[in-house]
Amino acid sequence: MNDHSKNATVAAESMIRHEPSVPVIKNINWPGMRALYRKEVRRFMKVQLQTVWAPAINVLLFLVIFIIALGGSGRTVGLNGQQVHFADFIAPGLIIMGMINACFANASFSLMVGKVQGTLVDYLMPPISTGELLFALVASSITRAIFVGCALWLAMALWPGVHVTPVHIWAVLWFGLLGTGFIAFLGVITSIWADKFDQAAAVTNFVIGPLALLSGTFYSIDRLPPLFQAISHANPFFYIISGFRYGFVSAADTNVVMGSLVLLALNVVLGTLTYVLLRRGWKLKA
Repeated sequence: MNDHSKNATVAAESMIRHEPSVPVIKNINWPGMRALYRKEVRRFMKVQLQTVWAPAINVLLFLVIFIIALGGSGRTVGLNGQQVHFADFIAPGLIIMGMINACFANASFSLMVGKVQGTLVDYLMPPISTGELLFALVASSITRAIFVGCALWLAMALWPGVHVTPVHIWAVLWFGLLGTGFIAFLGVITSIWADKFDQAAAVTNFVIGPLALLSGTFYSIDRLPPLFQAISHANPFFYIISGFRYGFVSAADTNVVMGSLVLLALNVVLGTLTYVLLRRGWKLKA
């Protein structure tokens, strides 16, 4: 076969169209997944004063108010037999609480606002798989939580009388990741379910807010009656905050290994549920 025939064959093969429904990208679509992740990060970074700094300042006000009201005169909190200065006790809980709120706000926004604005097709039509779509949404929400957490940590590190130097960095990273991952899956499920802003706000006000405030952020559950201690142990936010606090003060209200296993199981269950809902197109596809 001469060179002219070879060139013609190559040109003909390059013009062959792929059959419908036959995947062209048979492995992970890294460029597509990265593009969606960057889009989601740029979306909240364009208004970072509202999405990063404002939540951080709001949570920081809790620290100021509680230290002034309750943290004076060297007050300490008993935590699993260890006395921890009140400011050092409350600071890690406030950091992870701010991260939780920011993570949920981001994860519950994307698909829901696509329904409201009629731009949902921008998420469903690109050549990325369900897993890649879910990963980009969850990863961008965790990124926003990390930004808020870093802003809070820096502000608290500079605050006089507050010590937020990590003692067990692995616990800070591990429980931070498990906690924000769990919240991100919950946020994506909310985004799939909600058809308007009021519905997403209802989940924030009646689920996320109460569970975060009643999870031992401002108190040790050792001082609660047995019934309320049992209720606290049924709250997944309790394990997030307790494990994250352990990374800073080396003490926790519960066994960190058990808390880690509980959160890991919840992440697997919620992640699987979110994947199934996205794949089936529940409330997303007509």
